[in-house]
Amino acid sequence: MELVIAFLVFLAVLKGVKFVPQQQVWIVERMGRYRVSMQAGLNFLIPFIDNISYRHSLKEEAVDIPSQTAITKDNVTLIIDGILYLKITDPKQASYGVGDARYAITQMAQTTMRSELGKMTLDRTFLERDNLNVSIVQSINEASVVWGIQCLRYEIKDITPPDNVRQAMELQVAAERKKRAEVLDSEGKRQSQINIAEGIKQEVVLKSEAAMTDQINRAKGEAEAILQVAKATAEGIEMVAASIDKSGGEKAVALRLAEQYIEAFSKLAKENNTLILPAKTDDAGSMVAQALSIFNSIQGQVSAGKKDIS
Repeated sequence: MELVIAFLVFLAVLKGVKFVPQQQVWIVERMGRYRVSMQAGLNFLIPFIDNISYRHSLKEEAVDIPSQTAITKDNVTLIIDGILYLKITDPKQASYGVGDARYAITQMAQTTMRSELGKMTLDRTFLERDNLNVSIVQSINEASVVWGIQCLRYEIKDITPPDNVRQAMELQVAAERKKRAEVLDSEGKRQSQINIAEGIKQEVVLKSEAAMTDQINRAKGEAEAILQVAKATAEGIEMVAASIDKSGGEKAVALRLAEQYIEAFSKLAKENNTLILPAKTDDAGSMVAQALSIFNSIQGQVSAGKKDIS
């Protein structure tokens, strides 16, 4: 009998000693009423009076949100699912604040997701997935604070539009890509035409500049040649004048005139068939004398002009 009593006492003591694992909290009820939340480590209970009613993990937990249908602002039905990351922050509230915390959070995530999608158009749902996730987390946390549960983040996994909408989106993407290709092609042709026009323009400008430079150089060369000829002519005239003023100059002039007269007369028959001859073709002396008289008359006029100027 004593052995039986000792064994029962041992079982009672063994039942009253509890080791709570790390990152867990156990909810203890005494005679059906909340008594204490046992933290990790060694804990003691009164056998047959205290009872462990709930065991909660404080680790972050991932909850899969089943696929559901939602209607966007532009009346497009989507099939959408996601995954929810949550954590228990108050084990007592998680035990007594809601009957099934996982089910409550799942339903809250689904209803909130449908509500947020109803505020957006189809195109915005794909562009603002991050903003949509943040909005769902905020809405869930506002409702779950009394449940002792915190929603850390929500991620949308898949957004599936209807087949006809998906085909229309694919056609839209194809049209947009074709448009971009045509724009790029036209821009390339436009730039090519601009480059060709610029090249032609530069070619014309360079040719005109080259022609202008050539004309300027030719004009400078011709002017220089004229100046040199004029200078040589002036020097020749000065030399002739100086030679005439010397002794025997008039005789030299007469001799030169006679030579030119004979040379010119000899070329008449070679150049023309019709000739106009002077009355006395054999009197070269009279022709030279007449030329000398003209020369002396011009020389006298030049001398008189110089005296008037002075």
